[in-house]
Amino acid sequence: MSVEKVKQYFKQFGMEDKILEFDVSSATVDLAAEAVGVEGARICKTLTFKDPENENGCILVQMAGDARVNNGKFKRTFGFKPSMLAAEDALRITGHAVGGVCGFAIDNPLVKIYVDDSVKRFPTVFPAAGSGNSAIELTPDELYKYSRALDWVEVCKIPEA
Repeated sequence: MSVEKVKQYFKQFGMEDKILEFDVSSATVDLAAEAVGVEGARICKTLTFKDPENENGCILVQMAGDARVNNGKFKRTFGFKPSMLAAEDALRITGHAVGGVCGFAIDNPLVKIYVDDSVKRFPTVFPAAGSGNSAIELTPDELYKYSRALDWVEVCKIPEA
């Protein structure tokens, strides 16, 4: 199970006990927000995009739950139009199923991980922890560090308040 792999990953930092597991699904932003008890914007969703340079890799972008990918910003940042991976490809490439995809415990060196600036609005965010009923609370800087992100990016649009 992927959540066990993520727990093992966080064990090296003494943080495995920070992983929250729920009796209900947290596989979508709305479900995760309800399970955690926070606004949906503080859920860190992780989207997987095709990498035109390698069919066995992907671009993984972690962003605030209320953010939407801006195609123009994405293309300016990465040099190609965003195209989401199919669910079976996301699982094959990242080792995590859709609903539990996260930037932790990914063994595939062809996965390029980024964090969108949209998460910086919050003191902490809640990304999935490898399953559709788990999460971990991290500061944006911890998210960047523990996901071993390559860079901060600005590829999203945030809704007006």
